[in-house]
Amino acid sequence: MIINSFAAETRGSILSPFTYEAELTLPLDCKIEIETCGICHSDIHMIDNDWRSSVYPFVGGHEIVGKVVEIGKMVGHLKIGDRVGVGWQSGACLECRDCLRGDENLCDHNKATIVGRHGGFADNIIVDSRFAFKIPENIESQFASPLLCAGITVFAALKYAGMKSGGHIGIIGVGGLGHLAIQFASKLGNKVTVFTTSEDKADFAKNLGASEVYLNPKSKNKVKNKLDIILNTTHNDLDWKYYLNQLDSDGTLVFVGVPPTPLNVHVGLLLGKRKRIMASPIGGRSTIVEMLEIASEHDIKPIIEVFKKEEINTALTKVRENKVRYRAVVDFKK
Repeated sequence: MIINSFAAETRGSILSPFTYEAELTLPLDCKIEIETCGICHSDIHMIDNDWRSSVYPFVGGHEIVGKVVEIGKMVGHLKIGDRVGVGWQSGACLECRDCLRGDENLCDHNKATIVGRHGGFADNIIVDSRFAFKIPENIESQFASPLLCAGITVFAALKYAGMKSGGHIGIIGVGGLGHLAIQFASKLGNKVTVFTTSEDKADFAKNLGASEVYLNPKSKNKVKNKLDIILNTTHNDLDWKYYLNQLDSDGTLVFVGVPPTPLNVHVGLLLGKRKRIMASPIGGRSTIVEMLEIASEHDIKPIIEVFKKEEINTALTKVRENKVRYRAVVDFKK
């Protein structure tokens, strides 16, 4: 079978049409005809080989939504015609302690959708069906795509930091990750405090569900109510002492954005009130299903900019330059 895709031929190059052959070979595989695929900064890192794991020609794309058009003989949970999504992860050993407790994303042998294989900037993809998730009917494909990476990233971080409902949640940054985190936290019954350096995003954050917004927060800007969780979605070096001081007892500062330099935090800031610092990747399979159900029930949607497949390089450039508000999605059916 010939798959038509868009690939970077060399490190950092623009994408060009690329075809390759692939077959359904394993009994748990499925073939997906792709409808939409989001563009994430991780795709940029892989195109540029920033993580020293790219193989060229490189086909990116790991926010995939499409229809199942073929299944292996052992696939029982999917059928032809199902609309499914595939995110960053497309495999794991499913035998280790992490996998057996539902944390496949922490598996030492996890397989990424775009590392060592071709991804979703294509008309079709073949993946392990156990990592293809049914999309709720009321979520349109173009909105579902970013949920499979950005959505699960922030939802899993908030969940494993201890978010329930009735709490006080802080979100640092109102971008591709932050604008989804505000929605998940507020629509699940929490009061949300947002920290941003962008004046134009203050009212926007409130429209998304934030109760308070602190613009260019300084040490004097103490929050009205101490926060149970603060989620950092930015990739900037910030005054972490300030944010730790805004946490309540047993509060957690959790990172999904990675600052460029190591944290320099005195243990004394954590000790007195039993605070903690953690980081979080994507979620396991059950958490992805939970996230999609919550997004469906509470009408949680990313704000997107949609591009035709012929505009994929334009979309990538806008993502590189941080000019997309807030997630880029390529529609392969337009």
